[in-house]
Amino acid sequence: MTGRGGRTPEPVTGDAMPAGTSDLDLLRAHVAGDRDAFTELFHRHRDRLWAVALRTLGDREEAADALQDALLSAHRAAARFRGDSAVTTWLHRIVVNACLDRMRRRQSHPTVPLPDGVHTDGEPGRHTGGVEPAAPARDHDTALVVRQALAELPAEQRAALVLVDVQGYPVAEVARILGVAEGTVKSRCARGRARLAVLLGHLRTGSDGGADVRPVTGGNPRPPEGVGSTSGWPRRDTSQEET
Repeated sequence: MTGRGGRTPEPVTGDAMPAGTSDLDLLRAHVAGDRDAFTELFHRHRDRLWAVALRTLGDREEAADALQDALLSAHRAAARFRGDSAVTTWLHRIVVNACLDRMRRRQSHPTVPLPDGVHTDGEPGRHTGGVEPAAPARDHDTALVVRQALAELPAEQRAALVLVDVQGYPVAEVARILGVAEGTVKSRCARGRARLAVLLGHLRTGSDGGADVRPVTGGNPRPPEGVGSTSGWPRRDTSQEET
């Protein structure tokens, strides 16, 4: 089709994207056919998305698979994004839903999560492109115990705690990500914290030298800024666009 002035308009490409292009503009460019726009969007937020998946699932391979599933879902569902929330909220919702789906499927086959930096195939970073959040070496054992305790929480409580207490998202933002009321997020966090207090009580009172546990927070009062990440491309669509 020829536009006004006799020139045929061309779709915007990733190379033509000006600095400071918004997430929404990138998503719209992707829908319009820009082959690089979605990759750029993912690169902006990959580290946080990866951290949420890893902390929620507690296993690198599971987290990588869930993240790939979620990204494929988002890639396919972009045209249905209505703009009722921020693009980052939409992306996080899809990632969390993919993680919850995996958690529910594996409930009958519990596994012990691997420590930070341990890979089953002996090749660091093979299954993911994101940088795994790691505890300092001296706190490694405590971090593993905390991760194992998180793995014992019900899926919904774990997801809420990871987003609020680990990632520092405000309760209001977590409510939008999970698609529930703010009161529901607070209730899930309260129940999860109470259960963790029982599971981790020995870290404060045990005979291991009184290892301390960093107290959970009420969430970051400011919305977190997106940052970039790397990951392989997704394989199948397991999430749906937010309602």
